[in-house]
Amino acid sequence: MTEQKTAIVTGAGTGIGKSVATALLKAGWNTVFCGRRKAVLDAAVAEAGRTTEAKALAVACDISKAGEVDDLFETVAEAFGRVDLLFNNAGMGYKSTPIDEIPVEVWNDIVGVNLTGSFLCARAAFGAMRKQRPMGGRIINNGSVSAYAPRPGSVPYTATKHAITGLTKTLALDGRPYDIACGQIDIGNALTDMAQPMTVGVPQANGLISAEAVMDVQHVADAVVHMASLPLDANVLFMTVMATKMPFVGRG
Repeated sequence: MTEQKTAIVTGAGTGIGKSVATALLKAGWNTVFCGRRKAVLDAAVAEAGRTTEAKALAVACDISKAGEVDDLFETVAEAFGRVDLLFNNAGMGYKSTPIDEIPVEVWNDIVGVNLTGSFLCARAAFGAMRKQRPMGGRIINNGSVSAYAPRPGSVPYTATKHAITGLTKTLALDGRPYDIACGQIDIGNALTDMAQPMTVGVPQANGLISAEAVMDVQHVADAVVHMASLPLDANVLFMTVMATKMPFVGRG
């Protein structure tokens, strides 16, 4: 990259967020590792290693709380002066459960992180990108193949991921006057600790429990870096990156 840019990655302590934040840092972005647990974030930054071109910063934040999100963006502004990229990645799910057995508290928690958290971070990023000079930036939302097709017993998670698609489309439209691009990456079976059960067996639409194909999470990180590296007059609106042999396309 020819100029120093700053990225914020939520849920950056583990899994997809950690891989993406590390890849952005190595690609020359000042990168803010955001998550709820400071110690985990510090470990992720240490594992990413130092670069001569870019700086890493670990910031603890519960993205479901508006005040903490505001504090996050103030910290980033003080440290780096601007925000060029937000990867709205933090999310949570729940075990496969029929809707009538899902506690309301679980629904509220998942909506709070997956949807409200994404809204709050996008809101703060949009405001920063709109006011900064040069104006503009990019927001990338982590959808899921669940944004197109659900897994059995996944009402809260799937509902929020469908909502993320609406958030992406609206931000892509509303951002036009301000050079703010918005896209979405929908990920299927990237091998992280959270996805480990897929290698053993997870519920299928036909009622069976079956293992599923997975892919290296680095492919997701590389895809996000590609989306982020485009000039602001170009945008990947939607990208699906998935394990080739996972049961998603067609009837299982």
